[in-house]
Amino acid sequence: MSENAAVAALFEEMADHLEARDVEYKPNVYRRAAESIRGHTVSVERLHEAGGEDAIAEIDDVGEAIAAKTAEYLETGAIAELEELREGMPVEMGALTAVEGVGPKTVGSLYEALGIETLEDLEAAAEAGEIRSVKGFGETTEANILERIPFAREARARSVLGDARPVADRLVEFIGDLDAVTAAETAGSIRRWRPTIGDVDILAASEDGEAVVEVFADWDGADSVIEAGGNKASIRADGERVDLRVVVPGEFGAALQYFTGSKAHNVALRNRAVEQGLKINEYGVFDVSGIDDPDAGQRVGERVAGETEAGVYGAVGLEYVPPELREDRGEIEAAAEGALPELVGTTDVRGDLHLHTSASDGTATVEEMAAAAAEFGHEYLAVADHATGPGMVGGVGLDDAELLEHADAIRAVDDGAAVDVLAGVEANIGSEGSISVGEDVLETLDCVVASPHSGLDGDGTDRLVAAVEHPEVDVLGHPTGRLLNRRPGHDVDIERLAAAAADTGTALEINADPRRLDLRSGYVKAAVEAGATVVINTDAHGTGAYANVRFGVHTARRGWAEPTDVLNCWDAAGVREFLG
Repeated sequence: MSENAAVAALFEEMADHLEARDVEYKPNVYRRAAESIRGHTVSVERLHEAGGEDAIAEIDDVGEAIAAKTAEYLETGAIAELEELREGMPVEMGALTAVEGVGPKTVGSLYEALGIETLEDLEAAAEAGEIRSVKGFGETTEANILERIPFAREARARSVLGDARPVADRLVEFIGDLDAVTAAETAGSIRRWRPTIGDVDILAASEDGEAVVEVFADWDGADSVIEAGGNKASIRADGERVDLRVVVPGEFGAALQYFTGSKAHNVALRNRAVEQGLKINEYGVFDVSGIDDPDAGQRVGERVAGETEAGVYGAVGLEYVPPELREDRGEIEAAAEGALPELVGTTDVRGDLHLHTSASDGTATVEEMAAAAAEFGHEYLAVADHATGPGMVGGVGLDDAELLEHADAIRAVDDGAAVDVLAGVEANIGSEGSISVGEDVLETLDCVVASPHSGLDGDGTDRLVAAVEHPEVDVLGHPTGRLLNRRPGHDVDIERLAAAAADTGTALEINADPRRLDLRSGYVKAAVEAGATVVINTDAHGTGAYANVRFGVHTARRGWAEPTDVLNCWDAAGVREFLG
C-alpha cells in the first residue's frame, strides 16, 4: 500500500485500540484523520520532505499531534504510542475485527476476560463455549462468531483490489519504462479487476529477460525479494506479493491472454480452438490440423498468432474480449456473433450522485467538494449526507430539520458553482424497508439515496425491494451492504430486485469505494439484462475519493454495462429527468 494508506491504517489501528479501552472522542479523531490522509492527493512522504510536520498538518482533520505522529512514522518506521498500545493489549486487532460483529470493544472485553489475542484463540474459545460466559455475550453471539471465523480467515488471505492496484500500476510503469522492455501489463485477476486478489501478476516483453528480472528485484520500492532467476521473479512490495514473468515480444499477446485468465474462460477458448484444428497456449496459436500428436510439445505446428491478444482471439474467429469479461459468462459466444457490449469507460462518467461533506462524516465542505468535482471533470454532483437512522452512530446523521437547512445551503452553493450541485440525502433503510426521513423532506430533495447500514445478515430481498418501491427513492445505495474482507452483506434475489428497480425507475448503485464494490459484477449483469438503470457513485467522503470512480467503472464493465445503462453517464438534463 502507499505511504498514505500505510499511515491511515496505523491511525485506524490506534483508533481501534483506544476504542477497545473505552476511550471517548479520540478514536473518531484518528479515524477522520485516517480518512483524510488516505484520500489526500499528495503523499505524506512528499509533504514531509517539503515542509515537515507543518505541511502534513495542512491535511484536513490532521492536527499538530497527528502530524507529529505521521512524521515520527516516516522518520523511524513506527509510532511509539501505538507500540505502547500494542504492548498493553497484544492482540491481532486486524484479524479479530475482521470477524463480522467483533468490534474493538468486543476485542477488549474478550482479551480482559479470556486473554484472547488471535483468531485461533477466538475460535478455540467459541468452540469451548467460553465466550457465552463473558458478561454481555451469550450463546447466539458465540455461535455467530464461530460461524463467521472461516470467512474472516479466508478474506485475510486475499487483498482488496483498491490496495493492490496502486502497487501494480507503479510497477507496470516502472517496468514499462525500461529500455529493454517493449511492453508491460498486469495479468491475472487484477487485470480482470476482480474485487479481491491473491497476488499481483505482471507480464513484460523483452529479449533480455535476465536483465529485466535483475532490475525488478532491485526496485527501491520492494520490501523483500522472494525469489529471482531466469525470466521470473517475485518480490514483496507494500504488503503485496508481486510476480513478474518476462517473455519474448513475439509471444507477449499469447502469454498475456493465457495468464490473464480466467481459467474457465481459457478452457472455453481452447476448446473452440481445438474444434478448428488449432492449439492455444501461452506461446501462441498453432495450426495443428495436420499433426498426429498436437500435444507433443508447446510449440508444435505452424504458429499463426501470438504477438497480440487481438491476434489470438482473431485466429479463432472472435472479436477481442476485454479482460473484465473473461469469466465464461457468455463472452465467447457473444464475441463469435459480434455482439459484445460497448463497455462503459471512465471518461463516460459525467457526475457523482452519492458523496458526503463535513455536515455528516465527510472531511470537506460542500464548496470544496463542488470545486474538486469540477476540477476532476464532472458536470454535476449530488450531496447525499447521512440522515439519522438505523446503523448511524456517534451523531453522524442529520435529522429532518437539519436536512432541510442543509438543502438550502447546498442550493446556495449551486448558484455559484462550476458544476450542478443537487441537494440530496443518504437515508437509511429499516429492517422492513422503511426510509428514515420524513416524506415531506424527501419530496423537497433532488436526489434520495437509500442504503442499508444495519441488520445486514441473511436475505435482504424483501427489505431492498420495499425501498426501491418507495416513490421518493431515486437510488438504492450499496445494496448488499458488503465490506470486502469484512462482511459478506445481504443475500439478494437479484433478478427480483432488478425487476423491481426497472419497474419503478430506481437506479441500483455500483458503489465505487474499493472497500465495497457493491453491486458486485454478477448482480450488475443481472440488472442490465433486466433493463434496470445502474449508477456508479464513489460515496466520496473527501475530495480525493473522486478518483475511485475507476473501480466502479471496471466493476460495471465486468457486469457488461454500456454507457446508456449508467445514469451518471447521461447529461445533467437527463439525470434531472430521471430523478424527477
